[in-house]
Amino acid sequence: MILIIVADNDRQPVVTPVSGTRRHNLYETRTTTHTMTPLQSIKGFKDILPGESELWQSIEEQAKTVFAAFGFREIRLPMLEKTELFARSIGEATDIVEKEMYTFQDRGGDLLTMRPEATAGIVRAYLQHKLYAQEPVHKFFTIGPMFRRERPQKGRYRQFSQINAEIFGVASPYADAQLILVLVHLMNGLGVTDAKPHINSLGCPACRPAFRTALQDFLADAGDQLCSDCLRRRETNPLRVLDCKVPGCKEATQNAPALSDYLCAECRTHFATVRQALDDRGVAYTIDDRLVRGLDYYIRTTFEIQTGALGAQNAIAGGGRYDGLARALGGPDIPATGFAIGLDRLAEIVGSIRRPDLPRPTLYIAALGEDARPMAFQCLSQLNLSGITAEMAYEDKSLKSQMKRANKLGAAHVLIIGEQEMQQGKATLRDMATKEQVTIPTDDLAAHLIERFHNTGG
Repeated sequence: MILIIVADNDRQPVVTPVSGTRRHNLYETRTTTHTMTPLQSIKGFKDILPGESELWQSIEEQAKTVFAAFGFREIRLPMLEKTELFARSIGEATDIVEKEMYTFQDRGGDLLTMRPEATAGIVRAYLQHKLYAQEPVHKFFTIGPMFRRERPQKGRYRQFSQINAEIFGVASPYADAQLILVLVHLMNGLGVTDAKPHINSLGCPACRPAFRTALQDFLADAGDQLCSDCLRRRETNPLRVLDCKVPGCKEATQNAPALSDYLCAECRTHFATVRQALDDRGVAYTIDDRLVRGLDYYIRTTFEIQTGALGAQNAIAGGGRYDGLARALGGPDIPATGFAIGLDRLAEIVGSIRRPDLPRPTLYIAALGEDARPMAFQCLSQLNLSGITAEMAYEDKSLKSQMKRANKLGAAHVLIIGEQEMQQGKATLRDMATKEQVTIPTDDLAAHLIERFHNTGG
């Protein structure tokens, strides 16, 4: 049985069960006296409206400029992947896989998931297309939406956007340092001056098991202070307990073992080189023993960019090294490192610092009367097609109303075309800043305006 929405003449929806033979009839009409309530967006999903979208565009363009300077190229990925990809990469015992993914079975019986993060998809594409056989080193970036069903909070949504950057084929700690430098450079360019890197080393498969055992032994004595999630995590993913924001868990783990005390010689050297590279560039950072990140694939260097602008939700970017992920997904053993920026949070911070310049029309055409409107529309169309931003009133409006509209839009000029102007063969062009007025021949009007605005730069 299927549920369909039956809408009446007054737009009042009624949910009605129907048989499978009627599944193509999604809407029917029925009479009632009620008025429909406007539909709202799904909880945790948001609209990016004009005014805000320009801010997002400016951040994305600045990110693309920085990425180009550091040699990154764009990759675009599907939003749906096989669920197995995330279970094998992120880890089955992570909160993301256990509780947060949007997963469903398609008509062919396959389990599909709306991507909760981008790194696994980038690795999948890298392996599927054998990009490692074309060139030993690849630098990618991607920008787009991700999906997780977690509790909505300030700067965090169930559909959220990320800016990702990844480096494949480089095991050197200098690649980690470069990614941190990219983030610092981008944040400085966006005016986020209090953004500061927090760094840590998670060790490697050779040295992390000893730390995991020591941590589990420590957590075994703290059971009465841990939240329900951390009671589960201490067996399946004990490192995540160190990242819990619940006050009781933070207090219980205050004296927990430090991963830095368990690093092998190679991991110590790797982390020391990252720190030295940042010191040499004058990048200030904080070594944070509790920084573990939430994904199983991280090893060695891990980092976050934190800011006080969003209160307790202080991380706006994070990443680290994931050398074993390509092998875990069936490919060759290729080292990799990368990061993700939370674009929603970053836009909120940048928006509190500055607003982007909103697009303003070069010209507003004030057409007075029915006879002037065809000429105005033809002129408008030619201007638009030539790349000049222009607007007009499509319906009959007074000159006062149209001038008010031009002011509201911030138009640089207003062209007045009325019956008198058409009879004289001359339209009036008014500079809205200087109030200066000149006449423009209506014969080939658009060509005169295009030449004028292109020569003066608008």
